[in-house]
Amino acid sequence: MTTPLVEVKNIKKYFPIKKSLFGKSTSYVKAVDDVSFAINKGETLGLVGESGCGKSTTGRLLMNLLEATDGKIYFEGNEITSLSENEIRKARKDFQMIFQDPYASLNPRMTVKDIINEPLIIHGFDKASRMKRVKELLEVVGLNAYHAERYPHQFSGGQRQRIGIARALAVNPKLIIADEPVSALDVSIQSQILNLLKDLQDRFDLTYLFIAHDLSVVEHISDRVGVMYLGKIVELADKRELYKNPQHPYTRSLLSAVPLPDPTVKRERIILKGDIPSPANPPSGCTFHTRCPLATEICKQEIPQLRQNNEGHYVSCHLV
Repeated sequence: MTTPLVEVKNIKKYFPIKKSLFGKSTSYVKAVDDVSFAINKGETLGLVGESGCGKSTTGRLLMNLLEATDGKIYFEGNEITSLSENEIRKARKDFQMIFQDPYASLNPRMTVKDIINEPLIIHGFDKASRMKRVKELLEVVGLNAYHAERYPHQFSGGQRQRIGIARALAVNPKLIIADEPVSALDVSIQSQILNLLKDLQDRFDLTYLFIAHDLSVVEHISDRVGVMYLGKIVELADKRELYKNPQHPYTRSLLSAVPLPDPTVKRERIILKGDIPSPANPPSGCTFHTRCPLATEICKQEIPQLRQNNEGHYVSCHLV
């Protein structure tokens, strides 16, 4: 059996929000709560869910930008959650991140050349190879070599995201975590960036964790899709299987909101009641039971495990 490029086992991230008189934390926001999945080399795993469900926190845990409260993360079979600061800095050569806001993620005081150059300097590339690499990367992402002397404010949103992609590619990573890379862009530009990401994946044999809330975008780019709700993965399957045969009530409700390209075809809209509970005080049992139209007594009492329902199709629900 082939070892996955990335394996996440029971990862948790709790943020303290209340402290006792003696400074001990007494209350936590459970941003990521017992999440497990694997990403195989060369594939794209899409991670979707409503805002605040823990998608971006999961991506930052993989990058080791946040320290996990519990659980393990393995990259090429090696645990990375317990690495020291110097060790993780060296390891990050193999996994890089593309951020959501292409303007906020670029230093406005640095030229494009300096922005792409920075990871090359950190990882010890010599000056001659750095300048050659910057020009190559700009052309790879659809920009020109003369753009290297300009500043981020001189570019459009789509061009700035191309610069962010070039920076992520600079040190030849194996894994790229794309945290909603097209959500801040116009629809016409979104398709260009998505097609660029797919072309780069084929060209450089990249593996993606693609985080988004737009199910149409995730369907276009992903091989498998994981659905998150309140810090947990509630469904994980091949994209064709998930979009054709969603099992979890939450997944069904999300898919019912996706517009269909054919105006003559109507889809039954599943509207959930109430708001998402607070991750600082999640419901007992299944965290979705307060909004689920199918919830029973067992849903209120017992936490459902993410188990395989069909071949490669995992669901966390008592009723499936």
